[in-house]
Amino acid sequence: MKSLRVGLLIVQEGPAAIWAPSAQSCAELAVQELNAQGGLLGRHVQLKIIDAGPNWRSAAQAARDAVEEATVDAIVGMLPSFMRSAVAYAIDARAPFIYTPQYEGYEGDQRIVTTGETSSELLGPALRWLTDEKQAQKFFLCGSDYIWPRATCAVAKKQIQDMGGRTLGEMFLPLDPPDFAEVIDRIRQAKPDVVVPYFLGADLVRFNRAFAEAGLHRSTLRYSSGIDETIIYGADEDANENLYASSGYYSAARTPNNQAFLERYHTLHGDSPPPASAFGQSSYEGVHCLAALVEAAGTLTPARLREKVGRTAMPRTARGGNVVGGRQSIYIAQATGYEFGILAQTR
Repeated sequence: MKSLRVGLLIVQEGPAAIWAPSAQSCAELAVQELNAQGGLLGRHVQLKIIDAGPNWRSAAQAARDAVEEATVDAIVGMLPSFMRSAVAYAIDARAPFIYTPQYEGYEGDQRIVTTGETSSELLGPALRWLTDEKQAQKFFLCGSDYIWPRATCAVAKKQIQDMGGRTLGEMFLPLDPPDFAEVIDRIRQAKPDVVVPYFLGADLVRFNRAFAEAGLHRSTLRYSSGIDETIIYGADEDANENLYASSGYYSAARTPNNQAFLERYHTLHGDSPPPASAFGQSSYEGVHCLAALVEAAGTLTPARLREKVGRTAMPRTARGGNVVGGRQSIYIAQATGYEFGILAQTR
């Protein structure tokens, strides 16, 4: 019987490419697990890596080609938000499309199944924690100039106001900015308690380096849900001082599911694989989400899969537990060198 082909659509160039090795490695584990259990719909599962390219046009073309040339039967996308709608339009419900990373929210396209947390879900617990535990009142928001950082910072601004805090400034830069001198200077002048950076991938690594080189890391807190293990590995150890983050997943989470996941991950990939980071691990859960929906519906037809969303438990997750609908816990963590230590957990 012909294999069932799952396309992993990932960015392999530009700022978001920093997550590609982790996303591919985590998806490979998910596919191995499916095949060990007999595959999907009685068919062997094959993973196809698809390079989304640098922009929404290249991502849409890559997805369209994969579907029209019958290279894949379904697509799992670990992509920046500015590619999501273009990919959905290109596929046009001819194949299932699972979108895995955290995102800004507000997604109403029925052709897309999202599995990641929204900005509101991630920001709320962390901003409350910073306000209560660090007495943070003054914030400066910055990031890359596209929908995820802008919409996320809008959420942050509203939540900060509701908690009695103040946003002292905002600044957004193009992807692959030439430098961060101006935003660093504005932060220095504003003197916030917390800087909230939402630069994309490798751009956030570069921002953190510039922030530390300016000496701001010793006096000013940074917080972002866009920071995961891959990001902190990219900066000098000292640059991660006073760095906080929130996520639905950390490799440091001491849950039975995560410990079993990491054991299987290292068994497959060895002692020094790409980090099982929050963004990369989302592709693992994306593949298993697709499998759970397909098994529940008994078909790959996207409309039938959509009927099962919110009513189907995912039997494999690296996080806390198997849920039907709803969301997993949110963790608040602090970077210590190249590791995260979990400070709080909330539903």
